[in-house]
Amino acid sequence: MREPAKDLIRFLGTSLSVILIAAALNFLVDPLQIFRPSRSLPAMYSNDSRLQNAGLIHRQDFDTVFMGTSLAIHFRQSDIDRILGVRSLKLALNGSNSQEQVFTLEMAFARHPQRAIWEMDDWIFHDAPDIDSNVFVPADLYRRNLKGIAGYLLNGTLARESLWILARSIPSLEPVVARLTNEVLFKFPIARVDDINTLPPGLDVEALYNSRRAMTSFKFVTDPVRSRYLTDDTDYDMKVRVFERDAVGLISRHPDVRFDIYLPPYSILQWVAMRDISPATLASVYDFSAYLCRRLVAFPNVRLYDFRSLREVTHDLNNYSDVIHHSPAIDLEILSWLEQGRYRVDRAAPTAYLDRLKAQVEAYRMENSAR
Repeated sequence: MREPAKDLIRFLGTSLSVILIAAALNFLVDPLQIFRPSRSLPAMYSNDSRLQNAGLIHRQDFDTVFMGTSLAIHFRQSDIDRILGVRSLKLALNGSNSQEQVFTLEMAFARHPQRAIWEMDDWIFHDAPDIDSNVFVPADLYRRNLKGIAGYLLNGTLARESLWILARSIPSLEPVVARLTNEVLFKFPIARVDDINTLPPGLDVEALYNSRRAMTSFKFVTDPVRSRYLTDDTDYDMKVRVFERDAVGLISRHPDVRFDIYLPPYSILQWVAMRDISPATLASVYDFSAYLCRRLVAFPNVRLYDFRSLREVTHDLNNYSDVIHHSPAIDLEILSWLEQGRYRVDRAAPTAYLDRLKAQVEAYRMENSAR
């Protein structure tokens, strides 16, 4: 046999060996716990929710799912459980659209939860690639079909993570490996489910959430060079179509699930930015919000809450890290409001809170924020 042919055979043999070793390692360690709960090896978790949720849905014990965007990402499951008296699974997806959220919820509903708590932003409803074209969501792994399992086992990046988790399970190596493990180098640095996508202990919350940061964000988003995004939310018909397909479709398919949906308390500056930069955008958002409220309260299995006009929260800029994202203290307030049934939208007056918000936005003057 000629030397080039031998080299090719050796190369193919080596490549096959590497693939088989990676597959065996991923099967043995099973970092997402797709095949079995983690027992002999310490369970480790990732802040990459689009990946991690595929394992959590199949391995966690829950009767309530918690969904949302970055405004819901820092909630702790232990707080949800304690305040609401449930066994929750947080599935919030940073920067997610309604298609991603609904797909994830559908997968979780196969476990028959009784309740879904859904932080709902109007901007999640927009046209997006179908879920199988979304490179950030391993849809087939959620479905646990052959393609998904094969992709999981043959994933070289996960094999590296598996090797690191295996090394951390060795007592003599654990202290060193634990110190070296961080999210810059590795996807699975978290030892407890409750710590997934939460603020780290010891964080100076006041340095992250304060009026100075909120005002800096307002100036940033209203700068003519960067304010285009404030004008991109005016396609009312598209938003209605996507909302009907995703949110209404999901709720209609699951009449046995109780949906507690809430509209989050943006700071007043977000609305003022739209008022000052693009009144047409603000009008479109108002119109869609009114449609959303009327549509949702008509469902017997939906309880809708609107927290957007709570002046004591939205006008206190120390609650915000920018014009949208509120502090962990407000996370806890939201859970308390849900538990107490406060600020629930009345079917007889579905736009009452929205009308209150409109009046606040119209009356607000920027000199108020300097106080």
